[in-house]
Amino acid sequence: MRKSSPLGKILLGLTFLFLYLPIFVLIVFSFNSTKSRTIWTGFTFDWYIKLIGDEAVLNSLYVTLAVSVIAAAVATIVGTFAAIGFFNMRRKWRGPLLTINNIPVINADIITGVSMCLLFVFTAKLLGFKLGFGTLLIAHITFNIPYVILSVMPKLYQLDKNLFEAAQDLGCTWIQAFVKVIIPEISPGIVNGMIIAFTMSIDDFVISYFTAGSQVQTLSMTIFAMTRKRISPEINALSTLLFGTVLILLLIINVRELRQEKARKLQNSKIKVQEDL
Repeated sequence: MRKSSPLGKILLGLTFLFLYLPIFVLIVFSFNSTKSRTIWTGFTFDWYIKLIGDEAVLNSLYVTLAVSVIAAAVATIVGTFAAIGFFNMRRKWRGPLLTINNIPVINADIITGVSMCLLFVFTAKLLGFKLGFGTLLIAHITFNIPYVILSVMPKLYQLDKNLFEAAQDLGCTWIQAFVKVIIPEISPGIVNGMIIAFTMSIDDFVISYFTAGSQVQTLSMTIFAMTRKRISPEINALSTLLFGTVLILLLIINVRELRQEKARKLQNSKIKVQEDL
């Protein structure tokens, strides 16, 4: 294994410093006892207490959690079945469709947000409804589904193709074989997809901004509205809580992936030992 050069380590350190120093400053000044953004005057939880008592923030928190939970649940169900459908397709159809599935992931959020806004506005004129919680939820479900599919597909590729037929040969119906055999085997990918979908929904701003209408606001939209005025330490406190939530979810995903990788290596080693015997 080649050792990294001192210059490489310095550049890596500067990169991490550039990325995370602003976040660290934001977290530190969320506990500052005054509104100063440059001078530290003392430690306090007052801004977090005021944040909890802010009705606008609480309402946007409820909306964000409701949208994130429902969107993650629906996207997980739809994305899982879609991934199974892709997996059972012929290769000549699977490749182009997976490429289409990847477009929303690679595509800029602004394009997705504007296009969904135009679609909802056009549909709203025909059906007589307004943009709000429903359109926001549909938008979140739509952009979350590709991430679930990308999480479940690798588990399907690792799946033994004979398991489903073997379960049916042993007396299971196709539903029992699917629920008791296939789902447990691909459950790590399903859980990872659900966590990623939930994280993406909490973190989203651009698509939410274009599809929520004027009656509903998510946390990210509330923060944006607060920054139009003088930046308050409440924004620092709210941003710190959001950063901590996303960080915890990402740590859970990474820990799960590491455990799955260790379990897979252990299983492969056991199989190799049995084959050698």
